[in-house]
Amino acid sequence: MSKKPITMDDVARLANVSKPTVSRALGGHPNVKPKTREKILAVAREHGYAVNRNAKKLREKYTNTIAVILDFSSHRRHRITDPFIFELLAGVSEALSIRKQDLLLSPPTLSDANSHRELVSGRVVDGFIFLGQGANDAMFNELVKKDVPIVVWGGNTQATKYCTVGSDNFLGGFLAGERFVQHSKKNILFVGNTEHIELRLRREGLEKALSTADYPYTLSELQGEDFSFSAHYEAMAQLLKNSPAPDAIFAYSDTAAMAIINALNEHGLEPIKDYMLVGYNDIAQASHFSPRLTTIRQDTFLAGALLVEKFMAVLNDNSPMSSTIPTDLIVRNT
Repeated sequence: MSKKPITMDDVARLANVSKPTVSRALGGHPNVKPKTREKILAVAREHGYAVNRNAKKLREKYTNTIAVILDFSSHRRHRITDPFIFELLAGVSEALSIRKQDLLLSPPTLSDANSHRELVSGRVVDGFIFLGQGANDAMFNELVKKDVPIVVWGGNTQATKYCTVGSDNFLGGFLAGERFVQHSKKNILFVGNTEHIELRLRREGLEKALSTADYPYTLSELQGEDFSFSAHYEAMAQLLKNSPAPDAIFAYSDTAAMAIINALNEHGLEPIKDYMLVGYNDIAQASHFSPRLTTIRQDTFLAGALLVEKFMAVLNDNSPMSSTIPTDLIVRNT
């Protein structure tokens, strides 16, 4: 016959304290004396008592659980392979743990504002941190109207009604274009889907820098079928079959940049000698890839901390402003 589980009433009786004192001690309340807390914890451990966290959450104002949602829809077969996303996720996870918040990695099946709102109204989560805007700008604005706490990793425009954290995408594009103009590059290729706000801002920055050139140039665009390495390798290989090779390339991510370099290598083209290339993100592999990538750096640790800080401010109705993290050109061997 199974042993009846111990209750909070039992812990209070065995520790010779009141039930509210047990509750405060197990919840880490500062008003409980250290000696009393240790006594209660010792009794709880000895008899195998565990706090029912779900019941505790129902009694409190917040669940202390934050949903983090990745932009699966932009990736082939909903499989994310870009290391940058996981570096950003690690930064968010660390920042949440410091604040003693639980992280719920939500599935991509939440497709509209109502399905997201139901998770909050049902006290499953307190709100959402989105790692990527994708094509969801309208839904994010609707979530804000419905008073759902959200913060988004992405780009900010005048039409953006929600709080964002991201690099200065326009500046990143400008820095890439400025480098190309300094080296008189004439056949420039932008790699990225400008339906995404971040990537559109990067292209706009690139165009602004190129407009300062005092010589004629062409600017074309290449899109992979999705955000995967293979999609950009295939797209670049196809371009090289039908068109002259560009002498300057600005890729929206380091992963896309690496795929493009592979395709160029197969055509006997060498970086610096035949073309210049600038990636984006400065993932860990960028400085070890051969050739070492010139890229736009984003600080994922700082980004994670800011995303969580802004979210907690949104949760407490403080209406935080969007933030931009430092955006720098890191020159290496491409």
